[in-house]
Order: sequence, then C-alpha cells, then structure tokens
Amino acid sequence: MTDHDLASLTIAVLGGTGPQGRGLARRFAAAGLDVVLGSRSADRAREAATGLGDVGRVRGADNHEAAAAGDVVLVVVPWEGHAELLSSLTSELAGKVVVDCVNPLGFDKQGAYALPVEEGSATQQAAAILPESRVVGAFHNVSAVLLLDPDVERVETDVLVLGDDREATDLVQALADVVPGMRGMYGGRLRNAHQVEALTANLIAINRRYKAHAGVRVTDV
Repeated sequence: MTDHDLASLTIAVLGGTGPQGRGLARRFAAAGLDVVLGSRSADRAREAATGLGDVGRVRGADNHEAAAAGDVVLVVVPWEGHAELLSSLTSELAGKVVVDCVNPLGFDKQGAYALPVEEGSATQQAAAILPESRVVGAFHNVSAVLLLDPDVERVETDVLVLGDDREATDLVQALADVVPGMRGMYGGRLRNAHQVEALTANLIAINRRYKAHAGVRVTDV
C-alpha cells in the first residue's frame, strides 16, 4: 500500500473526541489524510474537529455517519461501550477495514490490569460482531499525550498490527507509517491480540513509575 493509495482514503475515528482518538486523528490529518471524527454527539465531534482544523482535513459527525464515511474505521471507544457500538454499526462497517484500538482494562488502588474478555480480546470481540468486516487490531500501546502534543514532531514507537487478512494488515501498517517516528509492525494473528491489549497495563505502570510516556520498540527488524 503506497502513500498515494492511503491519500485517496477517508480515515474515520469512532470515539474521536477522547484523547486517544483525537491524538490519532491529529497525526493522520497532519500527514495529509482525510479524517472524520465520530462521537455519540455530532456537536461534540464537530467541536473536536474544529480544534484540529489547523493541522489538516478533519470533520466531525456522529458515529454512524463517520462509520459510513470511512474507508478505514478506527474504533477508539471505552471498553464499556465497545460491543454495543459495534453491534449498532454492522451495516455501515460491512466490507471495510475496521481497526480496533481498544484495551479492556480495569483500574484499582494497585493500578491498571487486563480484564478477561469472553472472545479472548477486544479485537476478537469486534471480529465476532462484525463478520462482514476486515477486522485488524492496532494502535493499542501509543501514548495519547504524545499524539496530542504539538511540540512532539516524531512519535517514536512501533505499532503492533494484528490480523488474519494480509492485505488489511499491510494497509494498517502503512497507516501507522505515515506518522513520523511511528512504524507499523505485523504482530501476529487476531488470536494474539489479547497480550498486546493487556500490555497497555504494563506501560501504564511504567509511565507511573518513571513519569514517562512509554511505547514499544521491536528490535532486530
């Protein structure tokens, strides 16, 4: 997948008004891609898109409209609303590459921890709910703080991309590659998404201990 191919696509970000969604949208827009922010509230989405208007082409819509508009659709919603939202969008997302970025995490006095998921992972849950979509897992371990910081020119991290569809994972790797410093890296099949999602709990612990915004780098590749 070339940059030219990506440039012809619309990237939708469901849950795009949260820090992670806005951060990813900001970086994709800055790379010259056409971005639609989705939210339960179209007004909130439009407000968030206006705040990103200085970096590139970003518009806001409700989640249904954004899902319909996107060629590649990122899911960046809270875990609690994950299944409900995807179940409401099966027709809009049919035939599309759907990138699940959700980490099923709980929090208590000891910090973050991975939650059990009946299907195995959020990504596998998405694949079960969306059998007509091409589901890929990616962008789980990227710091929203770094994505949103205009003074951070390069987001130095690898993005582990998981999926069973080679063409779809290649496309999402190329999407990660458009962000300076970021590298899309194939990380295995959908059945291996759980540990990548769960790793976010470890990164949160690292960040808390070292006052950092840790990411993942794969060596020797």
